[in-house]
Amino acid sequence: MAALTAVRWHIRDSYKVGGFSQKHVFVTGCDSGFGNLLARQLDRKGFHVIAACLTEKGAADLAAEASPRLKTLLLNVTDSESIGRAVEFVSGEVGERLWGLVNNAGRSTPIGPTEWMQLEDFTKVLDVNLIGVIEVTLQFLPLLKKAQGRVVNVASILGRLSLTGGGYCLSKCGVEAFSDSLRDMQHFGIKVSIIEPGFFKTGVTRLDLIEADLRRLWTRLPQDVKASYGAKYFEDDVKAQGFSMGILCSPDISKVTGCMEHALTAYFPRTRYGAGWDAKLFWIPLSYMPSFVTDFVISVLLPS
Repeated sequence: MAALTAVRWHIRDSYKVGGFSQKHVFVTGCDSGFGNLLARQLDRKGFHVIAACLTEKGAADLAAEASPRLKTLLLNVTDSESIGRAVEFVSGEVGERLWGLVNNAGRSTPIGPTEWMQLEDFTKVLDVNLIGVIEVTLQFLPLLKKAQGRVVNVASILGRLSLTGGGYCLSKCGVEAFSDSLRDMQHFGIKVSIIEPGFFKTGVTRLDLIEADLRRLWTRLPQDVKASYGAKYFEDDVKAQGFSMGILCSPDISKVTGCMEHALTAYFPRTRYGAGWDAKLFWIPLSYMPSFVTDFVISVLLPS
């Protein structure tokens, strides 16, 4: 019976929507990583991709690797005027109907022990990873509503498990909640999917940037706070970040973009996609364990 159910779900999963060449998809955070690969992937499938990049170089490099069908624009998801200009540009390309919105833009730093943070350290991350996602979605909803389209939001297994302090885990937990609440748009035919990647090698997990920012946080601490932790704590924390962002990270980011593509092309897209074997077989199951179990496992894997 279980085998038959699995076969049925596999068949259901394989049904695709048609008319890729008539569909437009807007993707944020396309300078590198998931967004960059997804834009090229969808372009090869025949979609009309509008790829938002933060930098001119990122936009130029992506355009050089894609077909003339792919369009790029500059977008800062923390700037309402920039988002408004993006909506105007996309409207000019798609008319009134946008098939897909992929909220992929994000940042990781500052991350580290909570006591090392100041309020602005949280807001730097929350403004991009959560408030940016919310505002971009709200501004594009009218176009998605008319197309009965798809919203794909990139969360993380760190939206289920807080493995570090700072705004990253908070923001991804918020993306999960926002996406869940956004499913009230199913009454208008909009489908919402959440991508929950495990650890992957992207700009967000660049160890040199994370270590440099940890050192910045440590350097500005008052002397009495430093003394309470000790220099060894700082070195151990750097090593823990090196383990999680270095050794655990998979270079195969197509495991994530494959989930994104399925969410955009499947007739029956899933609500949540665990991306990567570490997410599916370890982190997500761990998130359902009692808190004392998860706390113990995390303390063993990521000592600080």
